[in-house]
Amino acid sequence: MSPLFPALTKALADPDGAGAQRPALRFGDRSLTYGELAAAAAPLSARVAGAGRVAVWATPTLETAVAVVAALLAGVPAVPLNPKSGESELGHIVADSAPTLVLAAQDTRLPAGLGTLERVDIGIDAGVRATDASPAAPTDPAPEAPALVVYTSGTTGPPKGAVIPRRAVAATLDALADAWQWTGDDVLVHALPLFHVHGLILGILGPLRRGGSVRHLGRFETAGVTRELSEGATMLFGVPTMYHRIAETLPDDPALAKALARARLLVSGSAALPVHDHERIAAATGRRVIERYGMTETLMNTSVRADGEPRAGTVGVPLPGVEVRLTEEDGTTAVEAYDGETVGEIQVRGPNLFTEYLNRPDATAAAFTEDGWFRTGDMAVRDPDGYVRIVGRKATDLIKSGGYKIGAGEIENALLEHPGVREAAVTGEPDADLGERIVAWIVSADPQSPPSAEELADQVARSLAPHKRPRVVHYLDALPRNDMGKIMKRALAHD
Repeated sequence: MSPLFPALTKALADPDGAGAQRPALRFGDRSLTYGELAAAAAPLSARVAGAGRVAVWATPTLETAVAVVAALLAGVPAVPLNPKSGESELGHIVADSAPTLVLAAQDTRLPAGLGTLERVDIGIDAGVRATDASPAAPTDPAPEAPALVVYTSGTTGPPKGAVIPRRAVAATLDALADAWQWTGDDVLVHALPLFHVHGLILGILGPLRRGGSVRHLGRFETAGVTRELSEGATMLFGVPTMYHRIAETLPDDPALAKALARARLLVSGSAALPVHDHERIAAATGRRVIERYGMTETLMNTSVRADGEPRAGTVGVPLPGVEVRLTEEDGTTAVEAYDGETVGEIQVRGPNLFTEYLNRPDATAAAFTEDGWFRTGDMAVRDPDGYVRIVGRKATDLIKSGGYKIGAGEIENALLEHPGVREAAVTGEPDADLGERIVAWIVSADPQSPPSAEELADQVARSLAPHKRPRVVHYLDALPRNDMGKIMKRALAHD
């Protein structure tokens, strides 16, 4: 297997070469070239070499990026820790992953739950060459060697640690390079957290594997997006909440519209981007946001291609090397109809998959079919040309009403087309006659004059079909969301 970061390997071998002078990482006013990144990562790599696993206090800083790169150079699995984790969750992750060290930026105060771990401070000295700091990093480990242990959100129990091999990281990033025509000339801007797949693997390791650069905003602000895209950034990664704020800001911010129009690629992920926001951004900028679909356990599965049709509401086609199928409720019978209507569970097979859930052979076995397909729990339809459209999670978004299988996602998009709706979520609840009735949770654009339940039902019936209309409407000040902007529907169901 080739090195995960060819440009960094070259900088280690030739610290005076032109490649070592290329920009790699920038967080605010702090930055590192490839040579400086090599100089910072190499001694840390030597320090952690031989450790079983290392925890990384994953703040949105240069130090986090250096720590993860150093662990990967050393062949030691990194366990990124969410700095916002509660005491119980953090305690579970540390006990489950059993790291021998915790890496953190100097002067960062760590919670008491990490007090039993030996701490290694991450120091960064700009201008130091790799050869001044330490010898070159060791040869890359085998493709199946663990690269990261990333913990799931734990919505149905304690978080599970997905063991992600080096093979999956390389396969996903190379497949995205093919789909997005991603090269070393690209400059990525984002403000995503660094304790999960989107922000860390795609948003930091992705540019480094290509030999390009990333500019992290620290905290998302539309002004930062405008600045970075106006100063040469070519790609923007975000979650729907960020793009919603962009869509809301665009009418009064021509500089933002101009900056977005310059971007080569606008990518949204981690949750579905409402069609309404797609259309508002396209109308103001002439550029369409593309979506991709992945999970902690699978990394990336599908994407709209840079040279494909940026169809709003879809997550594109399977990435190179990834097999995707839809199955019936029995989990083994394939859905044959590519008609844009027949709903099935997405199952995935390919080099992008995780190896196992750490310490959970039962959960690992349950997640896979006998012939190696991973059960995602996500429900989708496929259009005749193969485009995949996610309609929701099997557990919370598949509503069986009146003999129909209905995906919550399409109803949410229909509700968002109503001018009086700012945010919308759809769930199902038991109904003696229908089996389940459709329930809408609405944040009104004008709380003093919300759209009536009848208006909203008519909106959906006109846009989709009468049997997909909500039977119950609840009005909220805000929808409950997690750090990635995903709506926490289990909280709604128990509201």
